[in-house]
Amino acid sequence: MTSQSTNHVLLIRPVEFYCNEQTIETNHYQQPDDNKSHSEILEQALIEFDAFEKNLLDHNIQVTTLIGQKGCPDNIFPNWAVTFDDQSMHIFSMLGENRRLEKSKEHISTLNQIYRTTLDYSEYENTSQFLEGTSSLVLDRVNRIAYMGISSRSNEDLAIKWADDQNYQLIVFETQSHTGDPIYHSDVMMSIGTELALVCSESIKLGGNNVINQLSQTHEILEISRDQLMSFCGNCIEIKDTNNKLNLV
Repeated sequence: MTSQSTNHVLLIRPVEFYCNEQTIETNHYQQPDDNKSHSEILEQALIEFDAFEKNLLDHNIQVTTLIGQKGCPDNIFPNWAVTFDDQSMHIFSMLGENRRLEKSKEHISTLNQIYRTTLDYSEYENTSQFLEGTSSLVLDRVNRIAYMGISSRSNEDLAIKWADDQNYQLIVFETQSHTGDPIYHSDVMMSIGTELALVCSESIKLGGNNVINQLSQTHEILEISRDQLMSFCGNCIEIKDTNNKLNLV
C-alpha cells in the first residue's frame, strides 16, 4: 500500500554553501550576502544543518546523511532524485550546471544499494528541458496526482511525459512571485501530507480554481499567505517517526 509520507530522510551535509550565481536569476528568494565570506556563510549553515539533523533524530526520525562535494553550493537541497515505495528511483534534469554535478556517481551508487534507477531524465539537460524532482512536482502519492507550477525549472512537456509514463494525473498552473515572475519551484508554495495540504493560492496566477477543487477532494486545505510563503512556510514535508507518528517538518 502506497504511503504519502516517508519514515526515512536523506540529508546532504554541504562542503560549500553560498549564493548560487547559476540559479539566482530564477530563484527570487535567494539573497546574496556580500558582507560575509563563503567560509563564514558555510560555518553558519553547518551550525544550522547539524541542529536540524539532531532535531530530526531527537524526534525518532530515521536519517541518512551523505557528504556533499565542492562546486555544489546547492548540494544541501537534493531534489535531483525521487524515490518510491517500490524501491525505484527517478533522476531528474537540473537547470544549473553546478546542480547537475550533485548527481555524483558516489551518491547514486549509495542510493542504488536500496533503490534501483528506473528513469533518468538527465539527457533533457542537453535540450534545456528541466524538471527538478519533487521541487517541481508536488506529489499526492496515494491518489497519484502531481501538481506543478510552470517555470523555467519545471517544463510542462517533460512533466506531461513523466505523468503519462507513471500513470499520474498532472495538474499544472501558473504562479506569480513577489517580483511578478513565476515561482521557481512548486514546493515553495504548496505541500501535501496524508490528510492536510498547505497551499498559497493567492500566488497562483492561472489555474488556481482547478488546484483547490482537486485538492479539496482528497485533503483538508490550510491556506498560507504570501508573507508566510516568503518565510518558507510552504516549503515543508510530512515525515513519519519510528512509531509512525506524523511530523510536519
